[in-house]
Amino acid sequence: MDVILDRRDNVLFVGVSGRLESADAVSFEKMVRTAVEDSDRAMIMDLGAVTYISSAGLRAVFMTASTLEKRNVRFALCSLPDTVREVFRLSGMDQLIAVHPTKADALAPLQSAPT
Repeated sequence: MDVILDRRDNVLFVGVSGRLESADAVSFEKMVRTAVEDSDRAMIMDLGAVTYISSAGLRAVFMTASTLEKRNVRFALCSLPDTVREVFRLSGMDQLIAVHPTKADALAPLQSAPT
């Protein structure tokens, strides 16, 4: 699993590629949660290059979303491959976390949000 962090206009973009599974889930969760700065108003996680997500990976994403919600930082996912999208759908996570088809779609609600 590889993770790329990029911050623009107080939005943290997290690009994830490879397999998000048990072996990496805890360190992944800690890394992305600690990457958020007080000035960040949102995190958009792009899972477009994720080839597999385990239940531990799903939990890491959910725990990240929960932590950010407590900090009033918006959280959204984007670009989920069909197999990953299906895992989110079957688990019901797509009802708890905003999932958008593209990064631009995930960014759109933030354009009119106050900073």
